Amino acid sequence: MRTDTIEAVGIDDRGSLWVKPTTATFPFIYREAMEVRWDADRLRLYGPKPREWPYVAWFKQIRVAAREHGVELKLGPTTLWSGIDPDLQRAIASDD
Repeated sequence: MRTDTIEAVGIDDRGSLWVKPTTATFPFIYREAMEVRWDADRLRLYGPKPREWPYVAWFKQIRVAAREHGVELKLGPTTLWSGIDPDLQRAIASDD
């Protein structure tokens, strides 16, 4: 399994959580049938706008889907946060 640092984590204008790996790409992530998708234009993974699951659960789901493709996504000291309040940032980081 290869490790890739997460460059950035954010919430887009539709309310979906996204995770941008530093180098890894996941064009076929949809095949995992986990509701995680790859945005080829922005080079990031994303989930649907949360319905029953909170953002922390979607962060976990995105990382599990990446693991299915042989990549362990890890937060790092340089990970950027976009549109995520400090409480949610701490909750996501504590799960890493």
